[in-house]
Amino acid sequence: MSRAAQAVQPWISGGPGQGARLAALFCACMALSACGAGGFSLAKADVDRSLYTSNVPATRAPADAERLSDEATIRNAVTSADIEALGGAPLPWANADTGSRGQIADIVEKKGEGKLCRQFSATRESFDGVAMLRGEACMVSAGIWRIERFKAL
Repeated sequence: MSRAAQAVQPWISGGPGQGARLAALFCACMALSACGAGGFSLAKADVDRSLYTSNVPATRAPADAERLSDEATIRNAVTSADIEALGGAPLPWANADTGSRGQIADIVEKKGEGKLCRQFSATRESFDGVAMLRGEACMVSAGIWRIERFKAL
């Protein structure tokens, strides 16, 4: 056999594991050529409409419970405050149940239509940010106060 034929012979006849390497190379070439065989184009790409997604409604109970708890804490602070002793200074409040806190300012007491009301503005600092609030608490019977108006600005 010639020297050129002898140099090629080990590659053709294969050494240990040579057949497996050739088979792997052949499979890789076939797989790569299959990717481009269809002529992929971004113009042909389209939105897959077979998948459906939807949103999951947020649970409102904890947020409402926290808001109501903070509202009650602010109502209690406003209705128990001695307005004359405050002299226009802000009244701090804190709710240990929710971790919220803030200040109540501009408490004004008004008597009209047979009931006593206190209007106020407040801040609420909580894990979700700071809010400015306006509200009004009115006495509905002896010693019982109810929030008539309470909204964010």
